[in-house]
Amino acid sequence: MNLGIEIGGTKLQLVTGDITGQITQRFRFMIDPSQGADGILSQIATTIRQLPEPPQSIGVGFGGPVNWQTGQIATSHQIAGWAGFELANWLQEQIPGATVRIENDANVAALGEARRGVATGFKRVFYVTLGSGVGGGMIVDNQLYHGALPGEAEIGHLWLVPPGDSTPGQTVEQTISGWAVDQQIRDLLPQLPDDSALKLAVQQAHANGSVGKEARFLHPAYEASDPVARMLIEQIGSVAALGLSHVVHLFHPDAIVLGGGISLIGEPLRAAIRQALPRFVMKSFQPPPIVLLAKLGEDAVPVGALELVTTPI
Repeated sequence: MNLGIEIGGTKLQLVTGDITGQITQRFRFMIDPSQGADGILSQIATTIRQLPEPPQSIGVGFGGPVNWQTGQIATSHQIAGWAGFELANWLQEQIPGATVRIENDANVAALGEARRGVATGFKRVFYVTLGSGVGGGMIVDNQLYHGALPGEAEIGHLWLVPPGDSTPGQTVEQTISGWAVDQQIRDLLPQLPDDSALKLAVQQAHANGSVGKEARFLHPAYEASDPVARMLIEQIGSVAALGLSHVVHLFHPDAIVLGGGISLIGEPLRAAIRQALPRFVMKSFQPPPIVLLAKLGEDAVPVGALELVTTPI
């Protein structure tokens, strides 16, 4: 039995899998940021004790930069207490003799989608996660691509507007991450007409005490022919395409996979990116790679974590 673990900024998932990588048991918990890393470690230790047998191998997708060679966490941008933590050593103390592999969660999700998800059969796959942050992972011949430590494929930190002496600049992540899109929608609300489907959906959610994650209303508002929702989706698609054009020029993958919460906008976003991408790609690289929507959903990281230890990397 193998164990796959996803440690994010909002949720913790643990799944067990058989030798084929199929999930056999799952545990899902919401993270309390006030408990810090210690709270997450306590939950992992408690869950491990509930397993019917000790796992032989443990794969982890961590929401932040890690040293994949040693299993040390560099930091978490959401949860305090992770900086410098030797997670691989800690897991081996919980289960002596277990093999442990730890990767950034975007890398792990990329592996999951390439081996078990929408991109099976492609030789070179780039995965971009459009979530609370924007990250990426590159798969070549079903194996993770690794640059020099401490990381690689950080598409979210590409500059769209470079910083100046008196200006902060703007990155891909600062423009189209979930929190950035949420803020754009909140800023636009006062300007929208009262019959706007997007405005009505957000106002209803706020009235019910659900504040935040306004981007989730873009797809239903788009389906209701809301012009502002359409405009925002096209803008997100154009910025994502600009960022992905650098991936095409550097790696020219066979397929680009869109994952993360913003990707749940679905086909309208995929189509917007696919339409915009050729504008940013050099003529000799036309047509650009196929753009696909991830299909593993919340299982992308857990499935990828199992793949880390099911098949050698």
